[in-house]
Amino acid sequence: MDSFYQRSQKQGETSHGPGDGIHGRRDRYLGRGAPFPPLLRRYHPRQLPLATRPEPTRQAPLRRRFGRSPLVSLVWFLLQPSFLSPNVIRLCFHGLRSEPLWYNYLHLELWIPHRLPCIYMSGDAWKEGGIDATGALMVLTLKVISCAINYNDGLLKEEGLRESQKKNRLIKLPSLIEYFGYCLCCGSHFAGPVYEIKDYLDWSEGKGIWSHSEEGLSPSPYGATIRALLQAAFCMALYLYLVPQFPLSRFTDPIYQEWGFWKRLGYQYMSGFTARWKYYFIWSISEASIILSGLGFTGWTESSKPRWDRAKNVDILGVEFAKSSVQLPLVWNIQVSTWLRHYVYERLVKPGKKAGFFQLLTTQTVSAVWHGLYPGYIIFFVQSALMIAGSRVIYRWQQAVPQNMDAVKNILVFINFAYTLLVLNYSCVGFIVLSLRETLASYGSVHFIGTILPIALILLSYVIKPPRPARSKARKEE
Repeated sequence: MDSFYQRSQKQGETSHGPGDGIHGRRDRYLGRGAPFPPLLRRYHPRQLPLATRPEPTRQAPLRRRFGRSPLVSLVWFLLQPSFLSPNVIRLCFHGLRSEPLWYNYLHLELWIPHRLPCIYMSGDAWKEGGIDATGALMVLTLKVISCAINYNDGLLKEEGLRESQKKNRLIKLPSLIEYFGYCLCCGSHFAGPVYEIKDYLDWSEGKGIWSHSEEGLSPSPYGATIRALLQAAFCMALYLYLVPQFPLSRFTDPIYQEWGFWKRLGYQYMSGFTARWKYYFIWSISEASIILSGLGFTGWTESSKPRWDRAKNVDILGVEFAKSSVQLPLVWNIQVSTWLRHYVYERLVKPGKKAGFFQLLTTQTVSAVWHGLYPGYIIFFVQSALMIAGSRVIYRWQQAVPQNMDAVKNILVFINFAYTLLVLNYSCVGFIVLSLRETLASYGSVHFIGTILPIALILLSYVIKPPRPARSKARKEE
């Protein structure tokens, strides 16, 4: 997750924190071994042809669910006593059945990510070179909430539901083993990605797209796994090369204050660019793990090639060359963005109404609280809401340009690209440094340009209101 693998970027700094002891070494070993247990799953009897597969017994469901529950996650559970709080156990299953939906959502959103930080604050451990359990709790939070909401959707009439609700609704309450198998599924437990319990149940039982035809077994995941691992290796190598050259400690150095405006702005860009490769690495490792287990399979292309998109959490080129801020949720932390859209954003929109800035800001605020209560998180996600709103203004102006003025339209496309590049890397400094003092100091060093620019665009949109595109007018006349 976003706050799970963050580490200190101070050049030449020696760590003497939680990551240096036996627990820190244990955590690193567990993290490195995460991609490999799913490989053993492929030799489970379920992978045999239908003719040779043994008949299911009474113990088969238990064997299937428990066999796929991650070895790594179970070891993590055993070695983290505070993780087995009675409140987590109750909320994970009993609360799903008996508590009101809003209570589960509020309790989980506020309690799970921030109960353990009361013992060791999320951010304090990784700043010293270690990790803690908060990343796993962040993933667990999304899974438990989505399960509760999907079960609640299963109690509603299908007519008034959206397509995503119809697809993911649970008609039957999962068993305890099924539920814990989903919550602790290997490969995604530490850093995501998040996926639906209905997909997990179909995968574990060989249903849906995972059902075996008479022609043969499921497609081989090894090619896609190797590609994901090679991508992870490249991302980590580039990150290790860049991080000593652009340490975050530079923001508080006197030499940084002596630089000119453009050099400071360029350093902020390179700091954000460097930090992103860390997330590209861990998401690529997680993607490899899910693909290797077979859960990452999403169907076939038109050319009969297998697709492995379920665990894809980032489009690197899509992030670095995004033409608009609106595109960023579609290419960065993809599965969490999808979760936020289905379970927060769309559910805030009343039937027959269009989503506006309120829904966007509320969704980003929920994301900020989910990440943690550090000021840098809150500021970053409020900034991201302003960034997206400002980008939408430029896009509306772009769409209003007549078709015979391609040059003007191309200029607006470039302006939107440059705007996204500037505001994104300006904003993400707060996400990285976290503290209020360092965040405001870094923003102030470039005269808060990444905050003033989106607000100015939003206010300007009330003055320069672009006419509706010709297509919209034609549709209205029809």
